[in-house]
Amino acid sequence: MPIKIPDHLPATEILQSEHIFVMPEERAFAQDIRPLRILILNLMPRKEVTETQLLRLLGNSPLQVEVTLLRMRSHVAKNTSEEHLTTFYRTFEDVRRDAYDGMIITGAPVEQMAFEEVNYWPELCEILDWTRSSVTSTMHICWAAQAALYRHYGLQKYALGGKVFGVFEHTVNVRCNLTRGFDDVFLVPHSRHTEIRREDVQGIGGLDILAESNEAGVYLLATPDARQIYVTGHPEYDNITLAEEYRRDVEKGLDISVPKHYFPNDDPNQEPANLWRSHANLLFANWLNYCVYQETPYDLSGRIRDEALHL
Repeated sequence: MPIKIPDHLPATEILQSEHIFVMPEERAFAQDIRPLRILILNLMPRKEVTETQLLRLLGNSPLQVEVTLLRMRSHVAKNTSEEHLTTFYRTFEDVRRDAYDGMIITGAPVEQMAFEEVNYWPELCEILDWTRSSVTSTMHICWAAQAALYRHYGLQKYALGGKVFGVFEHTVNVRCNLTRGFDDVFLVPHSRHTEIRREDVQGIGGLDILAESNEAGVYLLATPDARQIYVTGHPEYDNITLAEEYRRDVEKGLDISVPKHYFPNDDPNQEPANLWRSHANLLFANWLNYCVYQETPYDLSGRIRDEALHL
């Protein structure tokens, strides 16, 4: 089944060239199917790149998915044109009275700042609180995972002596619907200066550590009902994303090491292979099927009423 996206979104041509089944809004309106309503809060600087990465994964599913792109009203994006944002993005004020089957909140290059110092922190807190009553399942990626764990549980992040940067082996701790079909050992890219600690997670309860890495630490966490999912790495990354980040930092004169386990022979002049694509596709397919589709009500308006009674 296709992923429904806005007409003329630039990612369309790229996805179609990769044989990802996308459907323009005009054609989708003619089908008598209720698609899954997925909201993407895109906090990454190069929004068009992140759109393509996430839509590629959402499109690899037998389910029809309708995507709404969201941006922060309280932050001025510097790396994406205002025309693109105005054409394809909405703000929280536009969607706060609606309900969604699923939501993805991306990472952001602000992890070395205190959460309260981020200029859109109050708005993000409002959105994080709203997801608990208006979204069936929310997936938080990288910094968004740290931010949500801090907001919901008071979990602190800790600065690392060196950046966790590269592609690392992970193992599954808990076999459940979200980790269904995962290999015993699988690869995931990471790119971060901070971490959450296993002992802190274990100390609060109500969260399961589903997968982790000896080198990169805790990777995949979820509440028992899978309403809140936290991913500390970047399974959505393309094969060249870490290379672009590395070269960007080198050009800036920053003290940056070559990403671990990434370039062939650790040679930045060689093109890296994508060795985590199958895990990324399975993670997002499991999330859409078992955590969203199997759990969401057909009438989303009823969810808002029911959840409001319990808040």
